[in-house]
Amino acid sequence: MRRLFTGAALLVGLALFAAAPASAVVSQVRGKVIGPDGEGVPDAVVVLEYLGGVPRKFELKTNKKGEYLQVGLESGPYRITATKEGFRGASLDIRASLGDVTEVPDLQLMTAEALAEQPGTAEAELRSKFQAASDALSAGKLDEAEAGFNALAEEYPDIPEIYQNLGLVYGRQQKWAEAEASLLKARELKPGDSQIATALAGVYQESGQKDKALALMAETASANPTDARAQYNKGIFLLNSNQTEEALAAFEAALAADPGMTEAHFRAGTLLVGMGKVPEAIEHLEAYLAANPSNAENVATAQGLIQALKK
Repeated sequence: MRRLFTGAALLVGLALFAAAPASAVVSQVRGKVIGPDGEGVPDAVVVLEYLGGVPRKFELKTNKKGEYLQVGLESGPYRITATKEGFRGASLDIRASLGDVTEVPDLQLMTAEALAEQPGTAEAELRSKFQAASDALSAGKLDEAEAGFNALAEEYPDIPEIYQNLGLVYGRQQKWAEAEASLLKARELKPGDSQIATALAGVYQESGQKDKALALMAETASANPTDARAQYNKGIFLLNSNQTEEALAAFEAALAADPGMTEAHFRAGTLLVGMGKVPEAIEHLEAYLAANPSNAENVATAQGLIQALKK
């Protein structure tokens, strides 16, 4: 009997010991994650990091309204961080108190575009400097553009568009080695980008490395079969190398990827005229004109070819 009583007493003691910490874990935290427009951001990741004593982290996601609630917290100081892909994260420190729910001020996530519109932010400063260098490039002020993009590259060494534009500047200056190096850096930072690859292929072609240019465009088109622009650009390089049948195939691949690629219809149509394939040529040229293209010279060419072919 004594042995049973001792065991029962032990069980009671264990129960009391296990229940003791529960009196401290009664805090709740509630808040909302919003976007630049003030609307709730769903599926944002919210991390609550306990800053008092033994480190602890709690992770949860916001609901469809951007709201979150975490219960069962020990009272004390916390750092709350909200993140989501495509946004710059936000964080703040709060103190979770016992009893009532601790209401957390809204955590606002900002897109790069929204930050760039806010005067005084680093993003706004970057946009301003980038725009100034781009304007210089558009105006043909190549030395000014070169200086601007080089300064940006020193300050922001991980932005591929800076090196991409710097490569265009060097290309216009016919500084082929510098242009290649800049565009290779842009590809390193943004691998698989067809526009950067096309710019690099242009440098190769203009510097007399046509085989290298064609190989790069073939590689790019192969790696991006659903990228109509990549297929179209491959066709242009092939056309410039007088490989008409291969160019036609590339333009048709561009149309397969995007039937609305107007210029591919024009290019295919003019090539088919030279091949003597009249019905196919007319079909492509009429499809081109039906899209109401803005290139007046190409429109006049297409209209003249159709009139001549239908006689």
